[in-house]
Amino acid sequence: MSVSKKLWHYALQFKKEMSIGLLLLLVAVAADLSGPLIVKYILDHYVTNISGQGLQVKPLYWMLGLYFTMAVVYGFFRYGQNYMLMLGANRIVQKIRKDVYAQIQRLSINYFDRLPAGKVVSRITNDTEAIRELFVSVVAQFAMSFVTLLGIFIIMFALDWRMGLFTLIIIPILIIWMIVYRKYAVKYNHVVRSKLSELNGMLNESINGMTIIQAYGQEKKMKNEFDTINDEHYKFNTKILLLDSLTSHNLVGVIRMLIFIAFIWYFSSQEISGNLVVSVGVLYAFVDYITRTMNPIMQIVDQFSRLERANVAAARVFELMEYPGEDVELQKTPRYKGHVQFEHVWFAYKEEEYVLKNISIEAFPGETVALVGHTGSGKSSIMNLLFRYYDVNKGTITIDGQNIENFSRQTVRQHMGIVLQDPYLFTGTIASNVSLNDENISREQIIAALNAVGGERVLENLPLGIDEPVVERGSTLSSGQRQLISFARALAFNPAILILDEATSNIDSETEEIIQHAMDVLKKGRTTFIIAHRLSTIKNADKILVLDAGEIVESGSHDELLAIEGRYKQMYKLQSGSKKQ
Repeated sequence: MSVSKKLWHYALQFKKEMSIGLLLLLVAVAADLSGPLIVKYILDHYVTNISGQGLQVKPLYWMLGLYFTMAVVYGFFRYGQNYMLMLGANRIVQKIRKDVYAQIQRLSINYFDRLPAGKVVSRITNDTEAIRELFVSVVAQFAMSFVTLLGIFIIMFALDWRMGLFTLIIIPILIIWMIVYRKYAVKYNHVVRSKLSELNGMLNESINGMTIIQAYGQEKKMKNEFDTINDEHYKFNTKILLLDSLTSHNLVGVIRMLIFIAFIWYFSSQEISGNLVVSVGVLYAFVDYITRTMNPIMQIVDQFSRLERANVAAARVFELMEYPGEDVELQKTPRYKGHVQFEHVWFAYKEEEYVLKNISIEAFPGETVALVGHTGSGKSSIMNLLFRYYDVNKGTITIDGQNIENFSRQTVRQHMGIVLQDPYLFTGTIASNVSLNDENISREQIIAALNAVGGERVLENLPLGIDEPVVERGSTLSSGQRQLISFARALAFNPAILILDEATSNIDSETEEIIQHAMDVLKKGRTTFIIAHRLSTIKNADKILVLDAGEIVESGSHDELLAIEGRYKQMYKLQSGSKKQ
């Protein structure tokens, strides 16, 4: 389905508002175009007949009153037309934005790995705003202009078909211009929208990474990169501006001159030959209508650039909306017992570049399984598969004997909780970040969850306690406070399977002790997976899996692994030795 058909499909969903707007438009145009006809009548029946029959004042006043009335009717209905068309346009774009945001929820993590957040944001904000401009300005102006031109053509042919033919010069000129304009405008607008997305992406990346940029003195380098993209954006914007400037008013001026030359030549030849059979009123009406044709033509030409920008923006939005995703479906299921199995699992982020190779893991309900290994060994990938952020290439993952791919991603995750190495906090309060505004989690449960992880010792110095405001990413809180809030969040949702992704690696020793103590409570009745950096935190794990290059190379308890003099013991000695120093 083409972009135009997709936009038309959205427009049809709000056809009531758009139809009313177009009907009001017809009345407004009819009232507006009646003006020259009223003046024509006055000229033919009163002004040109003054010497012969005298001026009848009362009918003249009636005609002047009608002229004024039509002006009022035009203003009233034009206001109503603008209101209804803009109302319909805003509802269309509101629906598009809802659909785009809903689509984002359907997309896999893989999509966001490939496309920077700033570019996604640009499609939701800038590109949909360009679509709004299409319906608010372009559609309204095109409708107004085409209806006005059509009305003028009809009236002109009704008054004198020969003179009406002169106005048809407009049509081929407009068609040729649209073809030429689109040839260049489409290419320029694609570049402009692409560069705008890059600018948004870089801005988002720069703001989030400002501490690193400043720490390593990369401000000038980043500025130069931004300037390069910005200059390219400016360059193609200027080309569009040049294209519009060379043709809009100039094109209209040329059309107007051509029509007037043809018009004057025709009437001059008719008068010389003595064949002029039209009245002064008709001549006035034609001059007025020819002048009036210029405004809608100018509006049509001026809207070409907006039309092309909107088409390009819509194509980008629909590209996102057509990306394969999975509907958000949460099927209520009984709480897991927590029996997790990985059976001969292979996984690759890129085709055939496997980061996990023949992984087999079995965790029984209530067990704690720790995953250790150097960076890139595959620890986080295992958890990504368990949470169904990605799906396996080969093998199966089951929970309580059920293949997780038989259920929606949301259903799989409903009895699982996760604490990340770098926890993400949302704008709101500490309480809202623990409950994520879930109505099923009470204030008492929030407090209980914080108390369970020892949060009261860290949060007691905050003036408003759990109602303390949290800014984006929790930047005003310490790393330990953010981690405890994230830990309490996982606990509040009471998961059957708990994943701790290096949850203690970014916190101080005192806070680590608090969490370590709380973990003994948390693990009861839960299957817990711990991705560990500090081996001292997993001594009591039921099972420790040592990974290397995507394979499990050692497996056993802490004491068993130390006894075999293998890789785990080397890692443990290295960490123990560094602590002694």
